[in-house]
Amino acid sequence: MQMDELQRRLREVERTVFRLETLNRYTAPGEADLLRAFHEGAPMPRRAPDTDPWLRMVADSVESGRRWSRVHVLDRPLSDYLRFELLGYQGNVAAGEDVRIADRAEVPEALGRLTRDFWLLDDVLAVVIEYNEEGRRVAMEPINDVKDLLNQQALAMEHSMPLLDYLPLVQSELRRAW
Repeated sequence: MQMDELQRRLREVERTVFRLETLNRYTAPGEADLLRAFHEGAPMPRRAPDTDPWLRMVADSVESGRRWSRVHVLDRPLSDYLRFELLGYQGNVAAGEDVRIADRAEVPEALGRLTRDFWLLDDVLAVVIEYNEEGRRVAMEPINDVKDLLNQQALAMEHSMPLLDYLPLVQSELRRAW
């Protein structure tokens, strides 16, 4: 599956979208310039539905009554990429997405089992994402047998907290506000 097909399916969701992220670093071509600017300390552009087509899609979907949520299971200390991403997620929250963080150190046995990234659409279709060692997406595979992924979603949600509650806990690691 390609990204345009995933976006088409996300636009067709009737009730819920869930995303589980498990890596401490992703390498996405669309983020390269922003990540470089972040590392250089440059002011970051505002991420909001009126400035970002992805966030516009999320906001429109949420405004239509659909629920979007994600949990990022991460390790501490925060990697440079995670600092960047945690601050960037504020745009997702502004779009209406429930962004949550689960720290593996808090519940290592349970959260250590969560190692596969995926999207879950309406609890009936999943798109499992494979990444290489550098965090670059190499494949996305749709699957209909979602029972195990629903269990993983429940586990991640149980051991996570809202992004805006988590950010103050790691403020010293973030080094700056975005």
